[in-house]
Amino acid sequence: MNTKIKFSKGKTSFSNILKYKINDYFIQNKLKKTGNRKLTIKAIVLLSSLVVIYITLIFIQPHWLIGIILCMLLGVNLAAIGFNIMHDAGHNTFSENRHINSVLSYTLNLLGGNIYLWKLKHNIAHHTYTNIDGEDHDIEIKFMRIHHDQPIRKHHRFQHLYFILLYSISYLAWIFYQDYEKFFRQRLSLHSSKILIPRKEKVIFWISKLLHIVVFIIVPIIFVGFIPTLIGLLVASMVCGICLATVFQLAHVVSITDFKTIENHRVEDEWMVHQLQSTSNFATDSTFLTWLLGGLNFQVEHHLFPKVSHIHYPELNRIVKATCMEYGMIYNEYPTFWAAFNSHFKVIKSMRK
Repeated sequence: MNTKIKFSKGKTSFSNILKYKINDYFIQNKLKKTGNRKLTIKAIVLLSSLVVIYITLIFIQPHWLIGIILCMLLGVNLAAIGFNIMHDAGHNTFSENRHINSVLSYTLNLLGGNIYLWKLKHNIAHHTYTNIDGEDHDIEIKFMRIHHDQPIRKHHRFQHLYFILLYSISYLAWIFYQDYEKFFRQRLSLHSSKILIPRKEKVIFWISKLLHIVVFIIVPIIFVGFIPTLIGLLVASMVCGICLATVFQLAHVVSITDFKTIENHRVEDEWMVHQLQSTSNFATDSTFLTWLLGGLNFQVEHHLFPKVSHIHYPELNRIVKATCMEYGMIYNEYPTFWAAFNSHFKVIKSMRK
C-alpha cells in the first residue's frame, strides 16, 4: 500500500455539501448512524439459521438430496452473515458499542477467515484506494485480468469461460491458502509494504483457524463420514464463494466504473468523486436483495459513507443521487442484478486480449 498517494481537495463544494446533507438527515430524523433493532433481529435470524442448518446436516442427517439443498443454503447463509453482520461490525457500524462491533466482527473468523487481515485489506486499502492499480488489493485476482493496466497472460483468453469456476473456489482459496500466505509473508500482496501482526492477533489467527477446521471438517467427518463431509464442504463453499465474489465484482468491475494507475502519487479528483467513478450500485429497488446482501447493492453509498450502517443506505441513496444531479456528478447504477452481471461479463470478455 502506498500511503503517499494523495487525493485532490476543494475543487468543488460537492464533498462538503454532501457530507452536510447526510449529517443533517441524521440530525433532523434523530437517528444514529449505526444499526438498530432491525439489524439485531436480522443478525439473530442469520446466526440461528446457521445453527439450525448445521445441526440438521450433522446430527439429523436428512436424505442426501435434502442435504445438498441444505448445503447450498448453508453457503448462502455464510455469505449473508458476512454481508450483514461481519461487514457492518468490521466497519464499526453494527452498534454504537465498539465491544459489540469487535465481537461480531469475529464472525468472519467463525467462517474461516481472519478479521484482522480483512480490515487491513478491505477497510484501509480497498476503501481508500478503490480500483487503483497496485493499491486496491481486492482487484488483484489471480488468473484474471480486469483492467487494461494489468499484464496479459495466455490463460486470460479463456477467462470469460472459467470466471464462475474461479469465483466458486475463491472462498476456499481465501480461508485455506490466501490467509496463510498473508500471515507468513506479512504482506497483503506480493509487492505491498510489510505489515506488523500483533502477538494477540497471531494467537487469535491460529485458534480460530483450528476451531473452524474442528467445527466444519473434523466434527462432520466423525458424524457423517469423509465423503459426505467433502461433498458438503465443496457445495457450501462454492455457493458462498460465488455469492461473495459476484457481489464485489458487480460493485466495481463493470463497464461504467473507472480503474486508475497512479504515477505521480496524486489522484486528480477528490476522494468522494473518485469513489463515485470507481463504484456502482445494482438492483436497489429489490427489497429482498437489499436484505440478503446487507445493503451492498448500495455500494456507492457504502463507499461514500463507510461509517454508516447499511440499514440507512436506501434513504441516503436519495440524498446522494439528488446532490450528484445538482453538481453534474456521475452516478453509476444498474437497475437489476442481471444488468450488472451482463456488464461484468462484458468487461471480463473484453479484458481477455
